[in-house]
Amino acid sequence: MLKLITVISTLMLFCNPAAATEWQATQGDVVKVETSAVGSRMTLQCFGRNWPVKQNSDGQWRGWIGVDLKKDPGVYNITWSNAAATVGSDQLHVKKGEFRISHIQVEKKMAEFDAKTLARINREAKALKATYVTPVDANPEVHMTGRPVEGIESTPFGAQRYVNNEPRSPHSGIDIAAPAGTPIITPLAGTVLYVADMYLNGKTVAIGHGNGLVSVYSHMQSTAAKPGQWVVTHQEIGKVGATGRATGPHLHWGVRFYNARVNPETLL
Repeated sequence: MLKLITVISTLMLFCNPAAATEWQATQGDVVKVETSAVGSRMTLQCFGRNWPVKQNSDGQWRGWIGVDLKKDPGVYNITWSNAAATVGSDQLHVKKGEFRISHIQVEKKMAEFDAKTLARINREAKALKATYVTPVDANPEVHMTGRPVEGIESTPFGAQRYVNNEPRSPHSGIDIAAPAGTPIITPLAGTVLYVADMYLNGKTVAIGHGNGLVSVYSHMQSTAAKPGQWVVTHQEIGKVGATGRATGPHLHWGVRFYNARVNPETLL
């Protein structure tokens, strides 16, 4: 009888759902969530996919969820599960972001493309997008230690872009204006997944940090990284420039979290 009571108590410990929590986020946020539930091999699910989790020293868990720039505002379910059962059900309230409108004027060749140039742009975009789903064997905390370069934020995350008065996709990163030649340092260690001189993005480096986190650095004057190379936190990976479609020297810094376009500032 004592053995039966012990088994039931153990099952209650690992299967009893935790009290529900409501979390708030804005389009483009990376949200850190926590649960009071305890157990082993915990998983976190939201938006139909699993997100990274880590166990605290007290045995409880925390996790991170990426809210895409264009995720529809609304209420979404968060589910915590362990090897035995669902142990917690929370809610994530996603609010619409308030994003700026941004206008730039560029040469005609950087706004209107012939068939050959368009094919190159599409080819390069496909290669860069492939890095967003490339697995990397690393397991850091989902955060970054600071900006890759100091300067003025010339275009914020999420800005609606107009190029020569024509609407384009919303700005999926942050533009930081800085003098040409300023060193760019990686804010988190990882594997270099892509190095290229792209037509629109200019000299570009993409780094995979593990846990579905990929950072992109564009418009560089020069690069100091090679595909497959492991770079440590605060290592120089290039210098600020104005290559590609740029109106002056700056760094475009973008982050994808399991392919969600997220604001790098929410990772600091």
